[in-house]
Amino acid sequence: MQIDYIVCPDYIEDKFESRHHVTVREVRQVLLSKPRIRFAEKGHTEGNDVYGGFGQTFGGRYLSVFFVYKPEAKTAIIISARDMSNKERKTYGRK
Repeated sequence: MQIDYIVCPDYIEDKFESRHHVTVREVRQVLLSKPRIRFAEKGHTEGNDVYGGFGQTFGGRYLSVFFVYKPEAKTAIIISARDMSNKERKTYGRK
């Protein structure tokens, strides 16, 4: 999966900044630096499947970023971002 563009609606950005203290800059760092990506769930509409991207920021923070991927435009539309859970971090470290 190749991500060339990242779109983050303002209300989503406000949500993960206030709840999880994650910035859009950190989200971009994770998604543009070869994250581990896994299918999360099928979207309500065809072509709107949700994926999870797991990676590390330049500052060393481990994040889980959830997004809808639009393959025709190679675009990720962010829906949530947070610190990795302990279980996710162990799995991330093994691969």
